Amino acid sequence: MSEIVDDAIRRPPVEDDEVPAFWRRLGLPGLADVHTHFLPPRLLRKVWAYFDAAGPLVGTEWPIRYRWSDTERVAHLHRLGVRAFTALAYPHRPGMAAALNRWTLDFARATPGCLPSATFYPEPEAVGYVTDALAEGARVFKVHVQVGGFLPTDPALDKVWGLLAEAGVPVVVHVGHAPVGTAHTGPEAFAALLARHPRLAAIVAHLGAPDYTEFLDLAESYERVRLDTTMAFTSFFDRFVPFPDGERSRLRELGLAGKVLLGSDFPNIPYPYAEQLDGLARLDLGDDWLRAVCWANAAALFDLS
Repeated sequence: MSEIVDDAIRRPPVEDDEVPAFWRRLGLPGLADVHTHFLPPRLLRKVWAYFDAAGPLVGTEWPIRYRWSDTERVAHLHRLGVRAFTALAYPHRPGMAAALNRWTLDFARATPGCLPSATFYPEPEAVGYVTDALAEGARVFKVHVQVGGFLPTDPALDKVWGLLAEAGVPVVVHVGHAPVGTAHTGPEAFAALLARHPRLAAIVAHLGAPDYTEFLDLAESYERVRLDTTMAFTSFFDRFVPFPDGERSRLRELGLAGKVLLGSDFPNIPYPYAEQLDGLARLDLGDDWLRAVCWANAAALFDLS
C-alpha cells in the first residue's frame, strides 16, 4: 500500500488539484510563472475572440480553458501555489502601450504575487513611458513582435532596449515563429538585436519554438538571455513544434545554470495548467532541474523571498 501512495505522490500532475502536491514533493515554496496574462477587460475580450476565430497568428482551433474573471483566475493561481506571476500585455498598434502600462501596474499593486509588468511599441513616446514604468517599479516587460508586426531592431526601439539593458530589467520577448511565423520573427531577428544590446536581460518565450536549437545557442552565448517553457512539452504544442530529443541535455544544463524559467500562457491555453508541469516532469531531467525551472531561477532573477 505504501508503494502505491508513494507512486501517487511522485506522479506528475494531470489535473490542477494535483499541482500543489507536485511542488511540495520537490520541497519548493510554490511556483513562479513568468508568462501569464492579465489585460484590461475590453482588450481581453478581443484577444479571446481572436483565438475563438483561429485568427491568422493563431492558425488552429484554440479554445480558451480559463475564460474566467480576473478575480477567479488570480484565485486559481493562488490555489495552484503560483506565488509569483506576471500580467503580460502587449500592444498591436501605436498609442496603446502607455495605457496598458497604467492598467497592468495598477493590477500588480492590487494583486498579491503579481510582478509589476509593462510593455512598449516602436513609437516616439516609447522611451518616455518605459522610463515612467521603470520609475513606478516595473520588474518585467513583454514584447510580442509577431502580433505587433515590427522587427526587434526597429530604430524607434534602440534607446528603449538600451535603457532596459542598463536597468537589467527582464523582457519576455515573443520572437519565435510559433505558432505562425512572420517577417518579423525568428532567431536571426533576435540575434541582430543582441548584437546591438548584448547585455539585454531577455526571456525568450516558448523556448523560441520552432527554432529551439538556434535559441538555445543564443542563451548559451549571451549571459543575460534566458528561455521560458511556455506551452512546450504539452500535447497541444507537440503536434506542431515538438522539442528535439537531441537537445534535452543542453536544456538540462541551461536550466541548472539559471537560464530556463517556467512559463504557461495562463489563461490563454486549451488544456489544464497542470499539463505544463506534467510535460516538464516527463522530460526526466531530474528533480534539481525541476526545482530550478519551477522556482529557483525566477526567484534569483526577481529576488523573490
